[in-house]
Amino acid sequence: MKKKGAVGQRLATQSRSPASSHLMDHQLYGLTQILETGALLWRGDTRCSALGNANAMGFSFSVDFSHNGRPSIPTARMGHPEEIAMPNTTITCGDGFELGAYEASPSGAAKGAVVVIQEIFGVNSHIRSVVDGYAEAGFYAIAPAIFDRLERDVQLGYTEDDMTAGIELAFQKLDMSQTLADLQATIDTAANHGKVGVVGYCFGGLLTWLSSCNLNQVSAASAYYGGGIPDNAELTPSCPIILHFGEQDAHIPMDSVAAFQEKQPDLPVHVYAADHGFNCDQRDSYDATAASQAKERTLTLFNDNLAA
Repeated sequence: MKKKGAVGQRLATQSRSPASSHLMDHQLYGLTQILETGALLWRGDTRCSALGNANAMGFSFSVDFSHNGRPSIPTARMGHPEEIAMPNTTITCGDGFELGAYEASPSGAAKGAVVVIQEIFGVNSHIRSVVDGYAEAGFYAIAPAIFDRLERDVQLGYTEDDMTAGIELAFQKLDMSQTLADLQATIDTAANHGKVGVVGYCFGGLLTWLSSCNLNQVSAASAYYGGGIPDNAELTPSCPIILHFGEQDAHIPMDSVAAFQEKQPDLPVHVYAADHGFNCDQRDSYDATAASQAKERTLTLFNDNLAA
């Protein structure tokens, strides 16, 4: 159950109809991050590895590519566990790794499936509530614990220490090519319940964009304030997708969003009079009006493209 928050004034949105796009080669792309600013450039190579740093809450970052194979991943010991255990299910990945996940099912037959991709804070109580919300809307929903290869059951809050810990996990230790493979395994599992939509927030918003462009069996996608999306504007999604940004988000400048729109003129891009993280009712930046409108648009997209 979402708690009430301050209602922000809504900015008039910019909406454009999605264009048909050709199906891209479903190859997983690796990432290697460089510490200087620049655009995210992609090329297909499953041996590219991922390192990174992040620009505070926006997580807009730049990458370069190496072909040194996958780096060894040190185990990160995280604090600030939440009060309940997670996961309630597991996903068997292609290499046999058992990835934790939180799932929820509707009371009746599922209209389709929704994969929810976490922020940098793990599958915490907020993300679990998002999963529950999509189940209440009639979808089977599941959120993979994408940090499990680093540390099991990461659940962070929203303090400065939590932010630092999450940035380190997501941008300095996570192997992005492996993460995309794990998301593919999650999508394949969710597909047992029907057509699959993907929705993600912040870091998960970036992963949603990448999933829509590179992974199989994604029928629709909704990406919330994903830092790095404007830097990946040269990619082409293979499914209908909508994108949500906050006008007050200092870490995803509006000029970068405008540049993205120029490169992707047929994609629906919605801009709200809200800050980064406006969907999370556990953060000061929560904006009930923006969250409600973005959720309504996402449900419309999923109902149109997932429901039989």
